[in-house]
Amino acid sequence: MKKVRPVARWYWLLILLLVWELTARFSGISPLLLPTVESVAVTLFRELFTGTLGLQLLMTIGMILLSLVCSALLALALTLLSRHFSGLAGLFDTLSAILHPLPGVALLPLLVIWFGTGTASVFAVMLHACLWSMFISLQDGFAAVPPIYERVGRNLSMSRLRVELEILLPASASAVLSGLRIGWARAWRALISAEMVFGAIGQLGGIGWYLFRQRAFMNTSGLFAGLVCVMAIGYAVETLAFGALEKHTVLKWGGEHDAASR
Repeated sequence: MKKVRPVARWYWLLILLLVWELTARFSGISPLLLPTVESVAVTLFRELFTGTLGLQLLMTIGMILLSLVCSALLALALTLLSRHFSGLAGLFDTLSAILHPLPGVALLPLLVIWFGTGTASVFAVMLHACLWSMFISLQDGFAAVPPIYERVGRNLSMSRLRVELEILLPASASAVLSGLRIGWARAWRALISAEMVFGAIGQLGGIGWYLFRQRAFMNTSGLFAGLVCVMAIGYAVETLAFGALEKHTVLKWGGEHDAASR
């Protein structure tokens, strides 16, 4: 498939915004159903700088970053344990096969019974959403590293744990990044869905609670403003954050070259 240039994407975005604005102004559709681009932009800036939307976005991003870090560390621990203890490897593989396909939101009713309707329940959902994809990616990444890498580390008198952390983990950068991408996407959806179903997390709540409130009060401009924030954050993370991370890991350490040579 031919790669689309970033400039072309911006052109198409401007065309879509123009079509949206013309449709909202001249089609006769009620503003409650389709507000103008101008009203959405005004609402967006007002909510970001004078309302609670900015704080709710920070709350959401903070929760996701915390869940990603905890999931990555836990996935690495499970991977190392499964490599050192064959009995645990079977257990972890079974758990990942059972739990990975399970949507995080499906666990919410049970987690609410266990932890109550608060941050702990939603954090557990996000941890579940991230963990298994990262664990599977790490397992695949470690398995794909050529055995000679490990033998070189052993010849340098490195311990098995040092070989895994200092050689195998960097060599698996492509798989690690893939697991982070999948984990981020699953956690992002899980958090927004959980807040829209079960309400605010903390005092202000996150972006999911903001969307739910705008729908409840029929504030369509605010609803579209929230959706714009969700899409903008998703695009920024996928394009900017993971792009920079890929430059400083996979390309720097030669992960793509090694993968191609294998």
